[in-house]
Amino acid sequence: MDASRTPRTGPLPPPPAPPAAPPASRVRRLASPLLTLAGAVAAFAYVGAVDPNEPGHYPVCPLFRVTGILCPGCGGLRSAHAFAHGDLITALGQNALAVAAYFVFAGFMAVWLAGAWRGAPTPRFVVKGPYWWALGGLALVFCVVRNLPFGSALAP
Repeated sequence: MDASRTPRTGPLPPPPAPPAAPPASRVRRLASPLLTLAGAVAAFAYVGAVDPNEPGHYPVCPLFRVTGILCPGCGGLRSAHAFAHGDLITALGQNALAVAAYFVFAGFMAVWLAGAWRGAPTPRFVVKGPYWWALGGLALVFCVVRNLPFGSALAP
């Protein structure tokens, strides 16, 4: 039997690695974070221009309308309006949880933009199950406390 026709035993060699992709240009790397930031700025600009304190511009919270209970998001638009106008004290008075979320979003955007500028990989913030439960618990406690007499400072 010919040696070239005998079946080969043992592991096959690994396939050759694909060629490396050329690095993305800075404009392409910055496109996603800048578009995300532009969307957030546009939303704040709209809420800053159209006052949620005047009736008829935005729908009323359905939970508040039906039950009279303030949900964790109640006052969020008024908070965004005050925040867009630079009034941090009023924004905190309308919805302190929303203001905290604005700052978390700003931090995330700063990290994402800086990484995109440097050419670092896109940050992956994976929130594990226990943290989701903690965030939900925080929102629930905020909701309960702002509806009690001693937590009226958290109500809008």
